[in-house]
Amino acid sequence: MRAVVLVSGGMDSAVVLAHLRHEGFACTALSFDYGQRHRQELAAAARVAKALGAVEHLVQTIDMRCIGASALTADIPVPKDRSEDGTIPITYVPARNTVFLAYALALAEARECRTIGIGVNAVDYSGYPDCRGDFIAAFEAAANLGTKPSPHGPIRIVAPLVSMDKGQIVRRGVELGVDFGLTTSCYDPGADGRACRHCDACRLRALGFAAAGVADPVVS
Repeated sequence: MRAVVLVSGGMDSAVVLAHLRHEGFACTALSFDYGQRHRQELAAAARVAKALGAVEHLVQTIDMRCIGASALTADIPVPKDRSEDGTIPITYVPARNTVFLAYALALAEARECRTIGIGVNAVDYSGYPDCRGDFIAAFEAAANLGTKPSPHGPIRIVAPLVSMDKGQIVRRGVELGVDFGLTTSCYDPGADGRACRHCDACRLRALGFAAAGVADPVVS
């Protein structure tokens, strides 16, 4: 069994890679250099892919800076200590997961691989529309309509964390032996690479480790 797994270098995608490896899949880890300001995640993705036994790790360059409209790809400040108000934050990158999944789909079809793993989460997250289960189900349907039939069955988009909160994700990662010290989450790290601890990603990470009763190995 083979799978293509989107690996960002963050905690969620690491848990998905570990999950699929535990299920017996030979995994190709796929990461994207898309012009993100938090480029430290690419080094983290390489560490995670190696530690969790991916058979290969591919990094594709897709420059999304030309699209703009996001604090992760444009000269827009990353919000800190943001209060939840039901709006989608400026750290949302327009259609990012759609773009990433489309490339993963092309790779999977070329490799005759029928499983794609992604670490989206619709419980403890920032309200991104492309992290919801409905989106994943719709993309899976489109993937099977837009690719050639295979004797190996339909394409599956596997999102095992979509209904978990961050505490559950941390606990599942611990069960699977994930070394969270290899991962990174911060949207706006300092020049020394240290997490800011105030962006949405840092705060959600802290929430998860606190809820799980586990010390975050990245935080000194």
